[in-house]
Amino acid sequence: MISEYLPILLHIMVAIGFAVGALVLSVLLGKAGKRTSIKDSAYECGMLPQGEAQPRFSVKFYLVAMLFILFDLEIVFMYPWAVVYRESIVESKTILWSMLSFVSILMVGYVYALKKGALDWKK
Repeated sequence: MISEYLPILLHIMVAIGFAVGALVLSVLLGKAGKRTSIKDSAYECGMLPQGEAQPRFSVKFYLVAMLFILFDLEIVFMYPWAVVYRESIVESKTILWSMLSFVSILMVGYVYALKKGALDWKK
């Protein structure tokens, strides 16, 4: 029984040995670079860096991103449903009503987001 796992164990040991060996070899043979203020400064195509490092994004950006993820996940659930729909519809109509209820709940959320103005960029 253990002999069946021997190739996997050997493979793991070789991988770990290679990783450790590469790290040790790079420390032994590598050259330590000197840090200067010019090397540590940001490079922006030859221009002096100006402004903040991270620009501030509007809350609308994150709201639209979350709405996109929410409605994108809808497709993730609908694809497997569509694949098995033809075979399952013969047996019962439950699969149709479950998907219609799922889409209607998402539609209520979409209408709510539209009414609240979540997708209006001009506000």
